[in-house]
Amino acid sequence: MSIAQPLDVVDKPLNNLALSLLGFAGVGVVGAATAGVAISRGGLRPVEHLTRVAELIAHTQDLTVRIPVDGGDEIARLSRSFNDMTEALAASRESQQQLIADAGHELRTPLTSLRANVQLLAKSFRSGRKLPEGALDDLLDSVESQIGELAVLIADLQELSRSDARQGKATYAVVPLHEVARRALERVKPRGNEVRFTADLEEWYVIADAAALERAVVNLLDNAVKFSPPEAVVSLGLGNGRLTVRDQGPGIASEELPHVFDRFWRSPTSRSLPGSGLGLAIVAKAVREAGGTVTLRAAETQGTEAVVQIPGARTPPPTTAPRSPRGGQP
Repeated sequence: MSIAQPLDVVDKPLNNLALSLLGFAGVGVVGAATAGVAISRGGLRPVEHLTRVAELIAHTQDLTVRIPVDGGDEIARLSRSFNDMTEALAASRESQQQLIADAGHELRTPLTSLRANVQLLAKSFRSGRKLPEGALDDLLDSVESQIGELAVLIADLQELSRSDARQGKATYAVVPLHEVARRALERVKPRGNEVRFTADLEEWYVIADAAALERAVVNLLDNAVKFSPPEAVVSLGLGNGRLTVRDQGPGIASEELPHVFDRFWRSPTSRSLPGSGLGLAIVAKAVREAGGTVTLRAAETQGTEAVVQIPGARTPPPTTAPRSPRGGQP
């Protein structure tokens, strides 16, 4: 006995199932694509915001713009790093602008005095009226003094600018601090004929830029000579890694000590003395880059004592030490 049935009974449900699966697959693909686009846009939105801020800063040069930071993912870390970078750039620009403003202010006084003196000399020459001999000598001494003050200020500004340009590029090596101090003392002695020098230097080796470190010691010694009365003693010592420069001058008031390493700062009692107000700022920068510290304090008996402490060792390392951007233990 045979039974026959049309295949439509089987084919039709299969075809319907195929169409249903095709429809669900299409909806799934479209849904997945939509969700992927939405998720990627949401994930890249902080990057897009960061890009817009970077373009805005590049176009407007406005370094005060900050990116809101939310969360602790990699994008948030990148935003924090970007904010830190712009903050450092803003601080550097402000420092440069302040240096230019301070330099202009400091240059104005000697230039004004020099111009007045030169105009007086020119007027005397053109009119044929000779100045009294004593007045002429005083005028020439004043011109020479103002020219010397300008030369010192320009030299210190050049040293500061070179120091800023060298930052991160200077050659750091093992430096015998005792030899650096001895060379600095020999350089200063001809300028300090009216004072006596004593030196007690133990061996101490540091990692630093030798030229910058020598300039720092020279500045400390020059400063001690400038404030020491005739026949006073300027002492240079180095022991246990501590370099000291002591004078027998009038000393510095305690309320002025926090400002002595500021650029162009000068004590009210020393503004009549020669100097640019940059010497101790150069010292602080050189010592800081060598990984050390420098302080000024009242000496035990009389005068002022400068103390420089730089990490190092009593003996040089057996091999050449690696370069270090901030100094360190040899």
